[in-house]
Amino acid sequence: MAKEVTFKTIFPAVAVPMKDDGSINEEEFRVYLRWIKSFYDKGIKGLVCNGHTGEITGLTKEERKRVTQICAEECGDIMTIISGVNCENTDGAIEDAKDAKAAGADGILLMPPHMWLRFGMNPAAPFQFVKDVADAADIDIIIHLYPATSKAFYPVETLEKMAKEIPHVKCIKMGTRVTPIYEHDVRYLRENCPDLSLITCHDESLCVSWFTGMDGALIGFAGCVPELITGAWEVFSHPEAHTLKEAQDWSNRIYHISQGIYGGGQPSGEAHARLKEALRQRGVFRSALMRRPVLPLDQAQKDWVAQGLAKSYPEGYKVDLTPFEK
Repeated sequence: MAKEVTFKTIFPAVAVPMKDDGSINEEEFRVYLRWIKSFYDKGIKGLVCNGHTGEITGLTKEERKRVTQICAEECGDIMTIISGVNCENTDGAIEDAKDAKAAGADGILLMPPHMWLRFGMNPAAPFQFVKDVADAADIDIIIHLYPATSKAFYPVETLEKMAKEIPHVKCIKMGTRVTPIYEHDVRYLRENCPDLSLITCHDESLCVSWFTGMDGALIGFAGCVPELITGAWEVFSHPEAHTLKEAQDWSNRIYHISQGIYGGGQPSGEAHARLKEALRQRGVFRSALMRRPVLPLDQAQKDWVAQGLAKSYPEGYKVDLTPFEK
């Protein structure tokens, strides 16, 4: 029986463990992925590799292909595998999308060219960029929507056009991060593109962003504290069976480690380093090493992460990986 590819789920943006020499620790990565896979029945039916949490800009082209391949080998039998694509030109994005497909990805997370963040873009360019990649690579796409405060933000009319005219566009990762615009655009797309999946990527305010009625989330957070994220998702995805108090309780519990990793700000290289440190402290990774130019954390930041974990997991936050080791 063929697996069900879905864009309505929790997608952890998985981190990649490194050895002391900076190379990918493939054995540890596989154990980590098996642990993530164990949450399939609790709402994690897909994963994203080569996202910002997965250090896409720090990995080589061959490493990104290898990471995708490992994810497909370990989880692709039942989980939807998405690989990030981040390229400054269309031809390169098409090539990377084809690489992801060949490595076993079911879809790609297509990021805007980062030059748009600095210089802006022709209003027609985002649609053409996505269409060109979709047509040439023949692969399904999650649109990576950047914040409304950035020059690379796609207006809701552009998102609507993509959804209606590019069949491979299946999902929008709503990274708006301006609450009134976020709510307006979610409501607009719900009305005008009812088949389109809308998922949040607001790690730092996760439960708040779910109140609009989302189809899931694409967050690094879910690859770090999956017990908390899936517990909260059960409440928010089945509101008829739960109470507002339950939603608030989960939000309160998640808050502490959210502060420990994101500190009230958006996900960034430093936040991803703190997330990796949380995985190290949980016993999932042996090392929290990040690819430069992200620098190692100082002791104060490590202590801040430990405090967040302790408050969010009063019963203990260490993970027993024995069942996932081969």
